[in-house]
Amino acid sequence: MFKPLIVYIGLRYTRARRRTRFISFITLTSVLGIALGVTALITVLSVMNGFEAELRERILGMTSHASISGMEGELADWQVLVPAVRTEPGVVGWAPYIEGQAMLSSERRVSGVMLRGILTDLEPRVSEVAEHLVAGRLDDLKPGEFGIVLGAELADYLGVVTGDKLTVISPQLNATPAGILPRLKRFTVVGVFKVGMYEYDRNLALIQMADAARLLRMDDRVTGLRLKLADVFQARSVVNALGTRLPGAYQIADWTQAHSNFFKAIQTEKRVMFIILLLIVAVAAFNIVSTLVMVVTDKRADIAILRTLGMTPAAVMGIFIVLGSLIGAFGTLLGGVGGIVLALNVETLVPALERLFGVQFLSADVYYISELPSRLLWSDVTRITGMAFLLSILATLYPAWQASRIKPAEELRYE
Repeated sequence: MFKPLIVYIGLRYTRARRRTRFISFITLTSVLGIALGVTALITVLSVMNGFEAELRERILGMTSHASISGMEGELADWQVLVPAVRTEPGVVGWAPYIEGQAMLSSERRVSGVMLRGILTDLEPRVSEVAEHLVAGRLDDLKPGEFGIVLGAELADYLGVVTGDKLTVISPQLNATPAGILPRLKRFTVVGVFKVGMYEYDRNLALIQMADAARLLRMDDRVTGLRLKLADVFQARSVVNALGTRLPGAYQIADWTQAHSNFFKAIQTEKRVMFIILLLIVAVAAFNIVSTLVMVVTDKRADIAILRTLGMTPAAVMGIFIVLGSLIGAFGTLLGGVGGIVLALNVETLVPALERLFGVQFLSADVYYISELPSRLLWSDVTRITGMAFLLSILATLYPAWQASRIKPAEELRYE
């Protein structure tokens, strides 16, 4: 069907004569439409991949890959679990913690926070908070000195810096002659961290675990044991294996359970966005139909002559499939290159546009991440360009079939 003569004629029809300039303009718009659709689809999916990867990294950098707690939500013997945890192949770090809600009061404002008590020597094994400190050190949290490390947004909201005092109000109550009063304790700000994720920068405060135990009346108990895994995508299998080795009944959860709805929502959004943008590519691809219909109308006499010279209907159909495929291939190639270039440079282009126009596209107090990340996956590029080219070929079938049905006698009767 696709002999050299057929390919040659199909390529020949891509060149415009003076009287077919309008057809060439329609062809150009079809190419640009496919190219813009493919570029947009690659770029959007790359940005969404970047968001997903960045969110996963930042969430798992501040929370545990997995955690172990007692059946009542507390652990009284976390040291007993260390031998089993240490020998589990997939576990690379562990640390106990105490967690509870509290209120922070400064001279200017009051804010609710998630208060987390940590051991400063073990915390770097399970989180990256020490790498994101913009003021102070994690080692400044010492038992009995009641120091506190705040997220940058929280410190800014409270109007405090390192060295300032603030009051921590615990939900635990004290019975006094004056009545039931909340537990209060003065803390000194010894550090500020900024992970770039508003949820943690605004709502998390860290204190020494001994101070947390005293404030929340935990005595020798802890909330649980946090684990860091070598491969976060093997969390479920590691947790299942560890559960069979622990000496007793415990609750074990991994990050896929704690944040499953969040990441499922991202995956659903990616699929919906892919379908929506693919429809744009489909509309652009089916502009090829109008282009080929106009070419067929213009070349009816030429087709009739070719038929009288012995060309079969299948060969005529092949000419226009070649023509339409060439339009689709060029548009897909142009869009693929444009999408790859844009996806690889979007992290540089967006800040430049923000500085140029004096706007911020992603406000930190609205979105989880205030920067626009991008992660290009070649599997996405292959899938997008393949589907765009396939749609282009499908768009050629009807006009090519109509061209193959042209009857030479009727077309040449008045020539």
